[in-house]
Amino acid sequence: MSDTPSPRDELRATLDARRDLGPEYESALTEAFLDRIEATIAQRVKAEADSRLPDPRHTVWEEQQERKRGLGLALGSLGIAIPLTGAASFSAGLPGLAVVWVGIVAVNFAYAFGRRRR
Repeated sequence: MSDTPSPRDELRATLDARRDLGPEYESALTEAFLDRIEATIAQRVKAEADSRLPDPRHTVWEEQQERKRGLGLALGSLGIAIPLTGAASFSAGLPGLAVVWVGIVAVNFAYAFGRRRR
């Protein structure tokens, strides 16, 4: 449970202090009470907003990681495509070349469509 007093307790304490100190302190007591209420409201609003909104730093980090993965896949596909193209063309001709490139394109499409579903 929280150690901070409730707004009702704060109001009671402010009214008791006003009775003890007299009307000349009413303005200062009222201002102090309203400042505490405003701080409480701001704290509650911030807590509610924080609970509903995603952490923007986390989202940026995820986007950076996603870009790195996409770049890695693109470079890896090109890096593997060059030797596979040569080997498939040399050993199996045009059908081998077609199989290699269909496989490379299929991997890249699978990655792209998998990203869309997230």
